[in-house]
Amino acid sequence: MSKISPLAHIDPTAIIGDNCEIGPFCFIDKGVVIGENNTLMNSVTVLYGARIGDGNVIFPGAVIGAVPQDLKFRGEDTTAEIGDNNKIRENVTINRGTAAQGRTKVGSNNLLMEGMHVAHDVTIGNGCIIGNSTKIAGEAVIDDNAILSAGVLMHQFCRVGGYTMVGGGTRFSQNVLPYSMCAREPASFCGLNTVGLRRRNFDREIIDNIHKTYQIILQGTGRLNDLLCRVEEEIPMSPEIQYILGFIRESSRGFIR
Repeated sequence: MSKISPLAHIDPTAIIGDNCEIGPFCFIDKGVVIGENNTLMNSVTVLYGARIGDGNVIFPGAVIGAVPQDLKFRGEDTTAEIGDNNKIRENVTINRGTAAQGRTKVGSNNLLMEGMHVAHDVTIGNGCIIGNSTKIAGEAVIDDNAILSAGVLMHQFCRVGGYTMVGGGTRFSQNVLPYSMCAREPASFCGLNTVGLRRRNFDREIIDNIHKTYQIILQGTGRLNDLLCRVEEEIPMSPEIQYILGFIRESSRGFIR
């Protein structure tokens, strides 16, 4: 049985799962679906199109499912989808999608810190940490286990690779390579996220192969396609190396060097 404050407003058409806590002055709009074991502290706003999984903790002032801040939006029926076991801190805003993708999606086991913004049609994977006041523009993608520090500005359509660390205050308009560190002004490749990879129990041989892969791609001479073929010839293939190669080949915006 859920514990709902009498000072919360919940539309009769909203679906609330078992064992949820909804604090005073929360606003739950029509058609919202909230799963089990969620905690919504006071003054959380969940608007039409929001779909929230299980075990999330949402702090005061967060707004989930507001209409996109995009002039092409024409009121289409879209969603903002939140997975399981996320911590969504104070004043986080997550807009729903547009016709471009149809949904904004946040995976599971993420920490979204105070005041950060997730724009329309963004996709965030699992296990990510996104720092205070970071702003993610529309249709951007953040892969699993990435860390974006405070005050990061991520341009629309960009992608951040998995297991990446982006330094505080960084702004960028190209893709950030997997397993890397990115910082400085202008944004630059700052080496491997070696500490993060070790903490995630990556094998030393895999870390060495990732390092050699980036040596070939970033320090080699010649056409990029030739360098990628050289990696395939010289570096033992593994899911990690295949991920890097696929990421680069799909990076129509280019990537940060």
